[in-house]
Amino acid sequence: MSPANATAPADGIAVVVVSYRSAPTLDDCLVRLRSARDVVQIRVVDNGSDDASLEILQRHALADPRLRFIANPDNPGFGVACNQGAADSDAPWLAFVNPDLRVAADSLQRLRMHAAAHGSEVLLGADLMGEDGVRDGAARRRDPDFAAMLRAPAAAAKLDVAIDPGRAVQAVDAVSGALMLMPRALFQRLGGFDEGYRLHAEDLDLCRRARLAGATVAVANDVSVVHVRGVSSRSRPVFVEWHKHRGLWRYFSRFEAPRRGAFVRAAVFAAIWAHFAATVPRVLLR
Repeated sequence: MSPANATAPADGIAVVVVSYRSAPTLDDCLVRLRSARDVVQIRVVDNGSDDASLEILQRHALADPRLRFIANPDNPGFGVACNQGAADSDAPWLAFVNPDLRVAADSLQRLRMHAAAHGSEVLLGADLMGEDGVRDGAARRRDPDFAAMLRAPAAAAKLDVAIDPGRAVQAVDAVSGALMLMPRALFQRLGGFDEGYRLHAEDLDLCRRARLAGATVAVANDVSVVHVRGVSSRSRPVFVEWHKHRGLWRYFSRFEAPRRGAFVRAAVFAAIWAHFAATVPRVLLR
């Protein structure tokens, strides 16, 4: 499947959605994206869903020529699918949107306007809110400090950064992969998502690489989007936890391990997998 031949407008946004067993929220998500301003391309990459996701995708693709989907026969991971969707589009702006988000008609347009007004390359997130009105802490995060987690696990593991209500756009270390917007040129310069991650931490990785490349990572505090959360992960909780912890180890190995001694590296490895072992009974009971 090749990108559209027509040249996308300079303010055009290509939206990439990765779905996996997302039928409960996917239809509403696509209805909203098809009504969203400045969206010129929608690419949905399905990672081997065995629910009604493909039927929903077929219906929307027949109704809207801007929407195309890629049906992977298995689940190669979130980062792989994001890169597939990005490669199959050519609009100058890229937005990665989870299928459990409820974007308003102007949400992506306002993000693009903030990014365009920034004056330099920026990877931008939004103010994510749960259905219960509680703010999603993953929307504003600092980089993990694994050595600090060994000294004070509870305090250091909390990555949330408080909202600064005085700023419409707030610089942070990392935003949530549930909703990211950036210039395509920046995404390509970074080489896209690191496909070595399967689930989780690839957004922390991309944000850190963006900052290392000289771009700004920020949250648009005045763009609020409802995030239902966890629809895809409910069917395979242990699988999700395994790859979440595996992703944390990969992130540590890439960014922090080179400046740590052998003892700290071994201690972090043990702490990550001990936490996984302690988490499994809780998720199974849920």
